[in-house]
Amino acid sequence: MIEDPPLLRVKRDFPRPDARLVRSLKHVPTGFAVDCMNGRGALDARIKPLDIGNCRIAGTALTCNTGPDDNLGLLAAVNFTQPGDIVVNSTESYTNSAVTGDILVGMLKNRGAAGLVTDGMVRDEEGILVVGLPVFSRGVTPNSCVRNGPGTIGMPISVDGVPIESGDVIIGDRDGVVVIPRSALEVFCERLVEVKEAEAKLTRQVRMGLQAMDAITEILESERTLYLD
Repeated sequence: MIEDPPLLRVKRDFPRPDARLVRSLKHVPTGFAVDCMNGRGALDARIKPLDIGNCRIAGTALTCNTGPDDNLGLLAAVNFTQPGDIVVNSTESYTNSAVTGDILVGMLKNRGAAGLVTDGMVRDEEGILVVGLPVFSRGVTPNSCVRNGPGTIGMPISVDGVPIESGDVIIGDRDGVVVIPRSALEVFCERLVEVKEAEAKLTRQVRMGLQAMDAITEILESERTLYLD
């Protein structure tokens, strides 16, 4: 006879990035972050903040997988949440029921979490807004899920094809959520300086009247453009 699998599989210990460095990324626009990673790193565009007035986040990922129509893994993840963590939940993009409401979100805030990100749905929107913890989800539905498991905590997950490991850095704003792999954090910070300088330079030029980018004008004036008129 095959034994029943464990309800929960938990990896409690994983490398964490420097907390001060993570906090310093809170005001980095997600667009800048993606530019530092060759145009990739953002979660599905449908995962958006519940409150656009309270959606700037930066924190260490604590991953959990609940699978569809279940939230045992997410409920248990609360027990392992440390201050500054962003709990990232994979429901396999399930949208027929909510994975959490205001009570669980309130407990995460009490634990010092910096936010919650899920590829599923939430409910109790009004209550979540009162709690004040930034929440990113695929949408809102009053339908409730079960609490049966199985689930995982602290183990690698995938959210709409984007791999996420506990210890990665998560940042978010109005545009969405970006995952910065912990292994790439040093290179990311080096490139961020370059991206900020380039954006600031171009912004100044636009404010001074720039009407077209030089690189595009060069292409339009070269043999690489064929005019048909």
